[in-house]
Amino acid sequence: QVQLVESGGGLVQPGGSLRLSCAASGFSMDYYAIGWFRQAPGKEREGVSCITSSDGRTYYADSVKGRFTISRDNAKNTAYLQINSLKPEDTAVYYCAAGGGYSGSYYYTWDRIRKYDYWGQGTQVTVSS
Repeated sequence: QVQLVESGGGLVQPGGSLRLSCAASGFSMDYYAIGWFRQAPGKEREGVSCITSSDGRTYYADSVKGRFTISRDNAKNTAYLQINSLKPEDTAVYYCAAGGGYSGSYYYTWDRIRKYDYWGQGTQVTVSS
């Protein structure tokens, strides 16, 4: 059974940090790009970051560049999102997703929901003092 499970969310003060994990089971993450998305109340789900499979290229939304870092450990079948300098506007449910296909195809489409085949259930990140 294909499954993605996020963890690491929580309540953190502005300026704080969290490390989100995305553990895959039922398939090998090696051949998939991993994307992180988030959805705040009343807003659409938006792409935050992506790391491709073969070349490990990374992409970030402008709103998180310099604060978020995506990585992956294929041996552990796990991806991560290190989030620093958190702001209240980062409050959202964070989802990881796995997408197949040629790594180069993610250059312009990494943040499109339809690009991804498998999704986790999400982990809540709340930034508040």
